[in-house]
Amino acid sequence: MSTLTTPVAAPMALSRPTPWNRPLVLGEDGLLALTLATIVLLPLAEILLRKVLNTGIAGSAALVQHLTLVASMIGAVVAARENKLLTLFSLASLFGPRARHVERFAGNTFAAAVSGFLAIASLQLVATERTAGSVIAHQIPIWVVQSALPVGFVVIAFRLAWRAAAGAWGRAAAMGGVIALLATSPLWVAHAVLWFYPALVLLIACALMGAPVFAIIGGVALFLFAQQGAPIASVSLDHYRLVVNPTLPAVPLFTLAGFILAAGSAPARLTHLFQALFGHFRGGVAIAAVVVGAFFTAFTGASGVTILALGGLLLPLLVAARYGERDALGLVTSVGSLGVLLPPCLPLILYAVIARISIEQMLLGALLPGIFMMVLTAWWGMRRDRRSPADIAPFNRSAAIQAIRAAKWDLALPVVALAGLLGGLATPVEAAALTALYAFIVEAVIHGDRRDLQHWLAVTTECGALVGGVMLILGVALGLTNYLVDIQLPERIVAWATQTIHSKWVFLLALNALLLVVGCLMDIFSAIVVVAPLVVPIGLAFGVDPVHLGVIFLANLEIGYLTPPVGVNLFYASSRFGKPIAEVCRSVAPLLPILALGVLAITYAPWLSTALPALFR
Repeated sequence: MSTLTTPVAAPMALSRPTPWNRPLVLGEDGLLALTLATIVLLPLAEILLRKVLNTGIAGSAALVQHLTLVASMIGAVVAARENKLLTLFSLASLFGPRARHVERFAGNTFAAAVSGFLAIASLQLVATERTAGSVIAHQIPIWVVQSALPVGFVVIAFRLAWRAAAGAWGRAAAMGGVIALLATSPLWVAHAVLWFYPALVLLIACALMGAPVFAIIGGVALFLFAQQGAPIASVSLDHYRLVVNPTLPAVPLFTLAGFILAAGSAPARLTHLFQALFGHFRGGVAIAAVVVGAFFTAFTGASGVTILALGGLLLPLLVAARYGERDALGLVTSVGSLGVLLPPCLPLILYAVIARISIEQMLLGALLPGIFMMVLTAWWGMRRDRRSPADIAPFNRSAAIQAIRAAKWDLALPVVALAGLLGGLATPVEAAALTALYAFIVEAVIHGDRRDLQHWLAVTTECGALVGGVMLILGVALGLTNYLVDIQLPERIVAWATQTIHSKWVFLLALNALLLVVGCLMDIFSAIVVVAPLVVPIGLAFGVDPVHLGVIFLANLEIGYLTPPVGVNLFYASSRFGKPIAEVCRSVAPLLPILALGVLAITYAPWLSTALPALFR
């Protein structure tokens, strides 16, 4: 048992249900937890049966893939309930309360209408699949599971319209507006070409007014398909195909493992450990902050979770070590993004899926660049240490040994994940399920941090809401991407690039500039699905290794976490520490040039990304 007395980190706060909706909330949360638990247990049973009896469960992989679709839609419904659907930014925050009310009404009404159209598109998909009569396994019809799409979008639409205003009249107006848009859809679909520019202005306005990202991208995809006279069910078909990808269940499973750790006392144990190991160095506290922050982001897949789970530990620790408050704030805000390049972080897996490269090769290729970016950040932190040698406590061997003993099970988590994944012992999904089970055993059994059902229900709800919100974006974004492929946009870009740029190294420099702009304007998940398919063919045309290209792509977007207007770390830090956004931006500004230099080094030293994959091919 751990001897640490540091308070256990709590999961992110969920809204408290009111008496009238408590059964619905508990039902949603319970169903989400049950679905995630089944996604964990099925691959584990597959491993056990394969090793012991040399057999397996018929259709297990297909069942897990389709349960991931169900879990993602329930999670998206929960995210809508908790107001946690990802947004870009809000201009109304710069103005008064009246502007915020207008923004809330317009943004949510528009998003509800888009969700309604996506529900209609999903219903068309379900109707087609029902006619086809296909089954998943054990005679379970595919259309039954696909029904989670229209049901989920209807609930999301209702909740967004409900959130559009506080009073009954405002909510009625929002719902009336949604119904009117849906009812008149045949009219504007028939004249989609005439509505192109007004619709474009509307989309931009709604993006500026804080409409969820999925609604902006989904609205663009729906309108473009309608303009071409193509069935809007194509968007839902792409959504379905993405979420039931054979390797995608690894995403919620690895994320669940990270959330389990973050919600227990693992943050305190690991912070204590790395402080004991590095605290006697100049800048040792900064090194500890970098290592533990990157560790948690690698497993949760969300830098915001790292800031929320570790911020209360790391910021006081840095201030106590005589770091300036601005330096400490900048470091804590930045370390959350460092884990993006460390396996098995969610963006790495998603990029591998979208770019159609080996997940194992992508994880190996990103490892050295990820460590390199950590070293650069730690170096900056070391230089900002104001302590004199006399102020630094000497190394305490007994304290370090005690800290290692307390955190040994947490430290083994990456070994469990990578041994199964890279050792050929398990598929990516099975390795992720094994990691999630191991994290639960460490927190609930070995350390016994929290054993009450309500705590673990909250953990699975938070994980599901994050994964659901991300999958919602990825699903509609793939529809937009496939439209761009249908009109041969990638081929046109490749032809233009090869005719205009004649050097591979100039192309890489231009790519970095483009991706830095993309990182400033798009969240990392949208960029992976929308931009990566456009960039990959160009990289191949210039002879860039696909893994190296992926590392460059994600390294640039890693900086996007820290750049306005959509740098999510800035908003999480502002909320967590009660600081104005402008102050948080100033705190991370000194780190941005350091990280940019790191990206250039990764770009022009391809061996950093290709050396490890070459060893395991």
